[in-house]
Amino acid sequence: MATEVINGLAVEIYGDGQPLLCIHGLGGSSNTWTPVLPAMEGFKVIRIDLPGSARSALPVESLSIAGYVAAIATTLDALAAQQVHVAAHSLGTIIAQHFAVTFPERVRSLALFGPLLAPPEQGRPAIHARAQLAREGISGMQQIADAIVNGATSRETKEQQPAVLALVRESVMRQPPEGYAQSCEALAAAQPARVEQISVPTLLVTGDQDGVAPPAAVQSMGERIAGANVFVLTGCGHWTTFEKPMECSNLLREFYRDLS
Repeated sequence: MATEVINGLAVEIYGDGQPLLCIHGLGGSSNTWTPVLPAMEGFKVIRIDLPGSARSALPVESLSIAGYVAAIATTLDALAAQQVHVAAHSLGTIIAQHFAVTFPERVRSLALFGPLLAPPEQGRPAIHARAQLAREGISGMQQIADAIVNGATSRETKEQQPAVLALVRESVMRQPPEGYAQSCEALAAAQPARVEQISVPTLLVTGDQDGVAPPAAVQSMGERIAGANVFVLTGCGHWTTFEKPMECSNLLREFYRDLS
């Protein structure tokens, strides 16, 4: 496994085969995908830290969905990866949808975990407020991390998987405050992609206790993407690959096996 820095982005590359791009969500990193890496055997896995997240530099221009899409396209160009399968989580699923619509010729499939089209209008002010809290620095990031652990994981995870709670908390607390704040603002400004234009095989996975990507909303989203398959994991919140790694791995294996 090798790590490269491409135009300021930290990129981990592992394996051989068709390229599989992994895009994490808000507060995540390339490690969002570590629990399900065995299910990606046979691919050349490209795991990025988004601009301003984890180990990647914050660009001069403010973060936006369009900026994320452009950064991903440039990174794939640098790796000579013209066509890719895409796996994404949360905010990353919005980016993946826009990437697939903007560059349909470059996307072979989509596997979206905790997927959403865009934040609901009533939720956008809270995301902006979280950005301001992040700019308070370490203390603000700690408050955000604790709130996410409490609100975005399932009852079962809280009761039975303390290590997952620590992992989610650490993932958020390790984010650069300004980068996280701008990521929040990019999410708050996000608009839905024209997902009806997506025609590649698509897997949508959410948890039965995911308040960010509720099952009903994900089912509705799946109805707008031709041939999409929707799965709801029991006892799971929003951090699907952390909370239910085996179930997510099994779904990925079946999804990619059906593509071959």
